[in-house]
Amino acid sequence: MASKFVYAIGTMDTKGVELDYVADCLRAAGIQVQVVDVGTGGLPMGQPDVTSNEVRGNAPDASYKSRAAAVTAMGEALKTYLLTEADAGRVSGVIGIGGSGGTALITPAMRSLAIGVPKVMVSTVASGNTAPYVDCSDITMMYSVVDVAGLNVVSRKVLGNAAHAMAGMVQHSVNAVAGAATLGMTMFGVTTPCVDAVRKQLEMTGHQCLVFHATGTGGRAMEQLVESRMLNGVLDITTTEVADEVVGGVFPAGSQRFRKLVESGLPLVLSLGALDMVNFGAQETVPAQFSDRTFHVHNAQVTLMRTDAEENRQIARWIATRIRKTVSPMFVMIPELGLSALDAPGQPFHDPDINAILFRELEEHLKGYEACQVVRVRQHINDRGFAESVVQHYNILASR
Repeated sequence: MASKFVYAIGTMDTKGVELDYVADCLRAAGIQVQVVDVGTGGLPMGQPDVTSNEVRGNAPDASYKSRAAAVTAMGEALKTYLLTEADAGRVSGVIGIGGSGGTALITPAMRSLAIGVPKVMVSTVASGNTAPYVDCSDITMMYSVVDVAGLNVVSRKVLGNAAHAMAGMVQHSVNAVAGAATLGMTMFGVTTPCVDAVRKQLEMTGHQCLVFHATGTGGRAMEQLVESRMLNGVLDITTTEVADEVVGGVFPAGSQRFRKLVESGLPLVLSLGALDMVNFGAQETVPAQFSDRTFHVHNAQVTLMRTDAEENRQIARWIATRIRKTVSPMFVMIPELGLSALDAPGQPFHDPDINAILFRELEEHLKGYEACQVVRVRQHINDRGFAESVVQHYNILASR
């Protein structure tokens, strides 16, 4: 069995003393450590267990036009290195220290590791917008308070706390392994009745259902768990993030949405929940080009816009282009009588003609792709009958 280590990572040409201190704290707590240098600017301060050259795979040092290019290249090399170590069963956790450059270098490699692997990043930028660094992963960000520039009364305390937090995560790991019936589901407020009904039916038959809020990161977080092999099936009922991706809303799906799902081979049921809307912030933040559209003010911070005919064509093509790459059969469920609570008779987004364009375009672009089986259901998405049909079709896939 391979020995397991916490990988302590930093740019040792500038942060060597501080990184050695973190490693010493970990070793004093009984943790095996590998100190990894990802410096790009000079000789390390101290002796790393893994040199920057080894991280690069002993490739010759390239001449980069800028420090940013060098940092980006080292970040890619670190990602490859950590994934190789993780695949070999040697990674028990990862702790990084750095300023803005070091944080931008180290966190992408952390994000590439499976959900559940302990990850701590001590950073000078951890008190601001951490979304570019954390994204939909489980990185723990700790603000360094002072710059990571020498050991002093503050940095010793903060770095020591970070090291001991990592030691605790490693020494007291939680044994939470996905069972044979752990499912991912996407939900929005306007599709809650459907998702709740599906979830309750599946829970009655022994399934554990993890629900993800479809706010851009929600869908990607679910797919990250698919890649981490923590889910055994997916009911992607609420694909509203695609509307924001296509039109320019605030909850975009991201260009890689659906890729991990269709490559996984897991039982997959997909529907069109809340594709009748695009999300914006407060009403005054809606771009001027949409001033003549139909809106619904959800609350002071969320304004919803009804998708139009051309947007529905684009959304259908966007989805079809990606899901028809599926490696195993899947069902695409179309609720013919409405896509959300706002798309129902008497509600502001009810427009069967525009929905029909979405449905026809999707079917047209999936024609000939037998693995993508389109199922029309003469129900509203929040009708109990539609939820029952979703469960029925999921069970068909799961029984294969």
